[in-house]
Amino acid sequence: MSLSPDFPTGQSLQYPATARVDHVDDYHGTAVSDPFRWLEDDTSPETEAWVAAQNRVTFGFLDRIPYRERLRARLTELVNYPRLSAPTAKGPWQVFARNDGLQNQAVYYLQREGMPPKVLLDPNTMSADGTTRVANLTFDREATRIAYMVSGSGSDWQQIRVKNLDTLEDLPDRIDWVKVSGIAWAGEGFFYSRYPEPDVAAAAYSSMNEDHQVYYHALGTSQTDDVLIYRDTERPQRFHQVSTTDDERFALLYVSDRGQGSDGNALYAKDLRQPGAAFLPVWTHFDDDMTVLDNVEDQLLVVTNRAAPNRRVVLIDPLNPAESNWKTVIAERPEPLDGVSAAGDRIFTAYLHDVTTRTFVHWRDGRVEREITLPGLGTAVGFDGERSATAVYFVFTAFTAPSTIYRYDIAAGSYTQHGDVTLPFDPSQFEARQIFATSADGTRVPAFVVAKKGLVLDGNNPTLLYGYGGFNVSLPPSFSALRIAFLEQGGVYVQANLRGGGEYGEAWHQAGMKEKKQNVFDDFVAVAEWLFAHQYTRSEKLAIQGGSNGGLLVGAIMTQRPALARVALPAVGVLDMLRFHKFTIGWNWIADYGSSDDPNAFPSLYAYSPLHNLRDGVTYPATLITTGDHDDRVVPAHSFKFAARLQEAHAGDVPVLIRVETQSGHGSSSLTKSINETADVYAFLFHNLDVAPTLPS
Repeated sequence: MSLSPDFPTGQSLQYPATARVDHVDDYHGTAVSDPFRWLEDDTSPETEAWVAAQNRVTFGFLDRIPYRERLRARLTELVNYPRLSAPTAKGPWQVFARNDGLQNQAVYYLQREGMPPKVLLDPNTMSADGTTRVANLTFDREATRIAYMVSGSGSDWQQIRVKNLDTLEDLPDRIDWVKVSGIAWAGEGFFYSRYPEPDVAAAAYSSMNEDHQVYYHALGTSQTDDVLIYRDTERPQRFHQVSTTDDERFALLYVSDRGQGSDGNALYAKDLRQPGAAFLPVWTHFDDDMTVLDNVEDQLLVVTNRAAPNRRVVLIDPLNPAESNWKTVIAERPEPLDGVSAAGDRIFTAYLHDVTTRTFVHWRDGRVEREITLPGLGTAVGFDGERSATAVYFVFTAFTAPSTIYRYDIAAGSYTQHGDVTLPFDPSQFEARQIFATSADGTRVPAFVVAKKGLVLDGNNPTLLYGYGGFNVSLPPSFSALRIAFLEQGGVYVQANLRGGGEYGEAWHQAGMKEKKQNVFDDFVAVAEWLFAHQYTRSEKLAIQGGSNGGLLVGAIMTQRPALARVALPAVGVLDMLRFHKFTIGWNWIADYGSSDDPNAFPSLYAYSPLHNLRDGVTYPATLITTGDHDDRVVPAHSFKFAARLQEAHAGDVPVLIRVETQSGHGSSSLTKSINETADVYAFLFHNLDVAPTLPS
């Protein structure tokens, strides 16, 4: 690199030796070698030694970047401002979260109207390293207790606990091995979902999760006494979850079968006012989404994409659930219905119009009362509350506007800002615009471009292109203080809205699924080429980034178009498309990807699987793979095997490294870890894009 002529190149780096084994799998007549299969055992001494050796090389490289510590200091300054969540109200109480600036986890506060708030839960006191997290705080109906979930070191495994709101003392109840679950209060207890306890503790973070069960826990009893509500031993790769309506009239059982490739859910309803009542089928198919918002007396208000790819709201009588009896309350619109909530005797809807939010208030019969004029073009979420609520809260954010809370007065139809946001920097020096690229098949693909005002279009701007493209997930505008550290160095941040996501409804999602997954990669390339054509940047100044399914995206792009970008940053990626369904809940992704067990799906998976498409002697981008040792969603074996094969195949003089975070999961498990990882990623990016950041000493 011109900035550091004595810096080690990729060729001079001494990567750890990775043993190869003679392992070959037969996929429907195609022999596929898997020489690094042993790295799937993430707890073996051999794998642990390999990880330690890789980290020594990676951190040895990062340690030599002279501005890395100054970047870390700048990131710490940028994120050091108070951040609040929107309050959740129930009875006389409000609960909200606040981070004073540099706390590893936000602290939850309990407040009664007219009284000062008091600490309800402080996750920072629950572990020495600040990696314990709290989520899913759920009031009981009388607002005398609140249940919540605790997870450690970034794991998806959770424990349910319960706190008395008058005394703020924890009750003795502890519910373990909870995953993919809500907390659904009903009387003096709640429904939840769990898996059986793993036979071997070491397998908890990698072994396949099967046999998802629903239980009811009565307060004051042991978990061993909990009542099994639902189990399907014949189909162990299904999810089963229960919720209850606001008045606890109905328990709703959701069943999904994504392991068999279905992308929707069945729905069953149980009238809790009828002793001994069974769960009655409301919808027994698995190809459409069915989500109950609330009940209207003895009928269910349901959001569905059945016969409505952009979603609609219907009223269903659970005793007469035939589709011919459904009543449309809010009809499908040309824009996708991105969010729906029922509160204050109203229905709030949020639609995506070219990936920005439009919000409406409806009467319960579906008539539009008014559109809420938002503070600008951006993203609005929230509008949750009780049926009796007179006000609801929402959060608005944009690329250049930090998350700001507003209180919406339902009767008045107006809102006011709730709390101030004081930033340690000026976001007005940046601007965002939306562009549209044309993909290989002619599809119009949107993307947001964020940069300093007055950007010179000379093709030399360091640019970070981010994407996801899957699982019906949309990437709307959002604010990141950490991103400012890149933008203020003249960087251009680009967020691509690819097929496979939900930006334009279910049709957009399906256009990037299974055998159509190549569309996602083509869309991403199209955005990059638009940036080149319009002189924003060029290949030598481009970095590509994505996490999880977005890590797959980056892996596929760097194997299909290795010269497209100078830097590749795949995070916690799904990189072995032939074996992803063999670990934890990976089978859940078959609905989006297909499965190598299916002879019809195997060819397309094999054709783009990043691990299997690395080729010897190719010059790949400078690559920093990131993962966490406690990632039990996308197990780190994906990243381990990809790193080993990449280091073996790569012929260029740029580094290809893996950074394995400890006590972290599918993303950073604390603010400290997030700052450290971001500093390392930006340092690696700037160094390999030949950028000299201007930072205070």
